[in-house]
Amino acid sequence: MLPLDKDGVPYDEGSERASSVEDYKVTCMQFITDICGDYIAWVDYYKLPKDEDKKRRAQIHAIVERTNEWIAKIATTIKGVDIVMNDGIQKMAENTAGYPFQVGVFVNNMSGYALAKPGIIDITVKAIGREGYKVKLGWHQKDKRFLISSTSPVVIDESNISDEDFDLLDLHLKVDARKCQPRDVISFTVVVNETRDGQEHERRGMTTIIHMG
Repeated sequence: MLPLDKDGVPYDEGSERASSVEDYKVTCMQFITDICGDYIAWVDYYKLPKDEDKKRRAQIHAIVERTNEWIAKIATTIKGVDIVMNDGIQKMAENTAGYPFQVGVFVNNMSGYALAKPGIIDITVKAIGREGYKVKLGWHQKDKRFLISSTSPVVIDESNISDEDFDLLDLHLKVDARKCQPRDVISFTVVVNETRDGQEHERRGMTTIIHMG
């Protein structure tokens, strides 16, 4: 779901009317700052234990800061700004929901925000279920395993993915980013399911953004 701008059209359509990339950056940074309040309101609603409440609030505020820094310093086009902004919104939603089981996605040993060179990029997905549960790589949508947005064409190789349930998931994926240029950005979401007796119990997405150096 794309955020709506003040004219009630999705941001990526409204962006065509933006007078400049710099003006659009200011608009999107303000939007990220404003929408953060909606996610904080959800955290209030959940009435979580004190430590978990504090952790989720801190993560949401850190995402606002980091997303706006990437919009300001890394995105160079309106499409790039859109990708960074939507990556931040995705991350806020994920951290508002929290992670009931352990999951991590790493690019060059970096999590959430990564730097890579054009070419074949390695992604490591690690997860472990709670006691009595297993984990497996899930699907973002019924017919789409990953959510990917990029300023240049990229594809994640799905040939070595198993639909098995594992006690410990340690998966190595490859992104073909050979068509990318320095300053391109790639945002992708990996979904991991926690299962019990072959049935999905929980599912969580984890979103990563890569700055091509």
